[in-house]
Amino acid sequence: MKTLFENALLQLKRAVAVQSFDPAFIVRLSFPHREIRGHIPLLRDDGTLQMVEYYRVQHNNWRGPYKGGIRFHEQTDIEEVKALAFWMTLKCAVADLPMGGGKGGATINPKEFSSGELERLSRAWMRALVDVVGPDKDVPAPDVNTTPQIMAWMADEYATITGDRSGAVITGKPVEHGGSLGRDRATARGGFEVFEALRESLELPQRCRLVIQGFGNAGEHAAEFFFHAGHQIVGVSDSKGAVVNPDGFDIAALSAHKHQTGSVAGFAGGKDFVGSILEVENEVLVPAALENQITKENVSRLKTKIILELANGPTTPEADDELFVAGVPVIPDILANSGGVTVSAYEWEQNKKGEHWSEADVVEKLKKTIQIQAQAIFERSQILKTDLRRAAFVIALERLEQASPF
Repeated sequence: MKTLFENALLQLKRAVAVQSFDPAFIVRLSFPHREIRGHIPLLRDDGTLQMVEYYRVQHNNWRGPYKGGIRFHEQTDIEEVKALAFWMTLKCAVADLPMGGGKGGATINPKEFSSGELERLSRAWMRALVDVVGPDKDVPAPDVNTTPQIMAWMADEYATITGDRSGAVITGKPVEHGGSLGRDRATARGGFEVFEALRESLELPQRCRLVIQGFGNAGEHAAEFFFHAGHQIVGVSDSKGAVVNPDGFDIAALSAHKHQTGSVAGFAGGKDFVGSILEVENEVLVPAALENQITKENVSRLKTKIILELANGPTTPEADDELFVAGVPVIPDILANSGGVTVSAYEWEQNKKGEHWSEADVVEKLKKTIQIQAQAIFERSQILKTDLRRAAFVIALERLEQASPF
């Protein structure tokens, strides 16, 4: 199987096949500016010393400082982080933000670490990278298994070392530590607003059935937005199980069950499901978990009208091609989940200016941005007679080429 970074480069190749760009420009984009990896010595609570591998990939900063999350996951590796950094470059350009692309991580399962251990690791991560991050250099954020509290520890460590207490070095912080109102639900809200902007163009009904793979932060909040808009959530899954209900879930009750038990499995308002939740019949399939979930092996078994990618890289290029031929639109991750980085950019701007915007202002700015970019991408897909991912790449590439110093 191809690495995630090889898949990302294949997506790039597919995009330049529908609109030509200067070959040298494409070559430069195919390599990150910098790859950083090392080991953090972490003293565990039992007195043992564990060497934790960490990463930061700074892909491109032509449009502004590198921007991208930090994930703590046992499967994180340099190839994954390179791909995610590449996609962040494209995502920031799609959202027309004055930022570039980066990504970071550490290869651990945070569920096996105490709060004290996570704080020591988070502060050590910042100490290891303090010379290459900063409000005008590289602005990290939360990602898989990292939290506002972890961001607060990192921001505090940076402030202690450098004296810069603006908070603009990192986003996704708690509101009381300089975070932005609306950030906690921004990824899900952005996905919902993209759907709203494109629903009629994609000829979807007023009331859709959704299946959400991944009932974490993005997936759970997305379920809330769609449920309150009158749609039915008929299937959900998390890392421990899946449940279905053809009549739709009461999302508040499902969320309460998840928080009480740690999983959607066993929810009384549905039926436990064995098999791939991706194959449950629906109008809108929302992969909101990890990468490489929709592949050439399972794509023919999907029963959906559209795919809304809240996860990063959930659809392989080979599956993309089959979906395009089958007439199943994929709203790509670099558009569908751009709400998170958009509000992160708002947080960065607020910190740099010493301002604090209301949640209503944040939501309105996000909605306007998402609607403009979604329509632009749909219109370009029609002009180029291509899919939404290649159209999104083309628009991002045009903006990056314009910003290129070469």
